[in-house]
Amino acid sequence: MTTSDTHPDRTRSRKSPVQLAALLYAVVFLLVGVAGFIPGVTTGYDTMQFIGHHSEAMLLGIFQVSILHNIVHLLYGVLGVIMARTGGAARVFLRWGGAVYLLLWLYGLFIDKDSAANFVPLNSADDWLHLVLGVTMIALSFLPRHANRAEVAERRGRPRRR
Repeated sequence: MTTSDTHPDRTRSRKSPVQLAALLYAVVFLLVGVAGFIPGVTTGYDTMQFIGHHSEAMLLGIFQVSILHNIVHLLYGVLGVIMARTGGAARVFLRWGGAVYLLLWLYGLFIDKDSAANFVPLNSADDWLHLVLGVTMIALSFLPRHANRAEVAERRGRPRRR
C-alpha cells in the first residue's frame, strides 16, 4: 500500500510539475518586485521614478527599474501564485506570460532607450533577461498538468491501476 492509497487527499493536493514551475516563477517575480523597492539591493534608489527612462535605479546594479516596473513584477507574481493553483491555469500563466516577455524583449530591442517609448524602463540587461524568461516560461508550460498518472485516471473517471 502506498501513502496515496491510505491518504487519497495527499495525491489530490500535490502540485503538478507545471504548477510548481508557475509557482516558482511567481515567487521570483514577487521577490524581484519587493527587492526593487529596497535601497541597497537597488542602487540609485533616490533617482527612481514612477515611469520613464529617466529612472537610474538599478536592481542589483544591473537591471533598470522604476516604480511601475516593480509594480508589474509584483502583479505578475500575485497572478502567478493564483494561477498556480490548477494545472491548466498554471500552463496558461507560463505560456501567455512567456509570450508577453518575448514581446517585451522585442519591444526593448527596437525602441530608442533614451526616448519616451522606454516608459517601463528597460536596458540591455532587461532585454536579454526578458528573452530568457519568455523562452523558459513557454518551454515549462509544456510540463505535465497533473501530479501523477493516478490523478489523471481519477480525473477521467477511470479506476487507477495498482
